[in-house]
Amino acid sequence: MNVISRHILTDKNVSSADFRAAMRHLTGGVSVITAGQGRDITGMTVTSLSVDPPALIVSINRHASSFPLIKRLGAFGVNLLNADHLDIAERFAGKGGLKGVDRFAGSDWVTAVSGVPLLAGASAALDCEVEEIIERHSHGIVIGRVRGVRSSTRGASLAYWHSQYVAIDHEEDAIRLAQVSVPQRGRSTP
Repeated sequence: MNVISRHILTDKNVSSADFRAAMRHLTGGVSVITAGQGRDITGMTVTSLSVDPPALIVSINRHASSFPLIKRLGAFGVNLLNADHLDIAERFAGKGGLKGVDRFAGSDWVTAVSGVPLLAGASAALDCEVEEIIERHSHGIVIGRVRGVRSSTRGASLAYWHSQYVAIDHEEDAIRLAQVSVPQRGRSTP
């Protein structure tokens, strides 16, 4: 097992409320963790982050070009994309064969305190310092302490579902999706 740990000073630069507000832009899966046996069982609904202190978990292929830079420099940015960032999502997924600095062309980026680039128009952008990297199989599980948050009031978020990008707008689509996908409390399903 390869583990890289860093001691992170505990400061209060990022409030739990700011972090929670930024993470509301992230469309993600919901998991229920269960434990125990027989009648000695319990469970909880979880997401892959911590609010106090603000922290994220990301899983990165160890052969990806980002992994050695994160490992060496100890920082990374997380940019939650808007629906109008489809071209950015595709560029960074490797479409068009662009690599490195060429993937950043044509978009506005700002430099975070850690030195990493953050997308200026992202729904939310988080500047993270590496706390720990746990290398397992083909990936590194990177635990990052959030050091800075930039949030936007822009509407629709970009999601990925059934092998395609989908725009989710809070005011319209989220309500429509809730009506067709999850039975509302107190209503029976047809």
